[in-house]
Amino acid sequence: MASSSFIGGGVPKWERGARFGLCTFGLLLSVYALHVEVSRERDPDYRAMCDLAQSVSCSKVFTSRWGRGFGLVQLFVPKDSALNQPNSVLGIIFYTLQLILGHSVSSRAAFFLVVSSWVSVIGSLYLAAVLVFVLGDFCLVCVSTYLVNFALLYINLKRKMGLERSKEKTG
Repeated sequence: MASSSFIGGGVPKWERGARFGLCTFGLLLSVYALHVEVSRERDPDYRAMCDLAQSVSCSKVFTSRWGRGFGLVQLFVPKDSALNQPNSVLGIIFYTLQLILGHSVSSRAAFFLVVSSWVSVIGSLYLAAVLVFVLGDFCLVCVSTYLVNFALLYINLKRKMGLERSKEKTG
């Protein structure tokens, strides 16, 4: 590929715009998910825009056991522990870090971006399995975040490969 298609030591030019769009979308989805969860906790009759039918209900998913700490943290700490945060809070942290670290062209940042993306994809696959096989639900917000996570993994792998290729050429 021509060097004109790269910026900052091997990072593809399209990557920053794509990262910004995906992280912004992921942040919006996560903030909305948190809003739905908090609203539903305050008012059990609250109906979210993403509650389309009995088996297509994001609020049902967000307020389930698996909506906090992937349903796993409460196995080790009390359910109301500060360590058992809503998955949406974890999403807000993840997308913010992806956005911030995406400005660095260091190989260490690229490594962290890839590793954290793999963790998010594994978490997405786990939660998708819970969604289908345990909850028997379809959550549009959840599935959208899974797609964002897969796209970020792709972008982060491309970034890491570009940086490694650039490093090979210069050193």
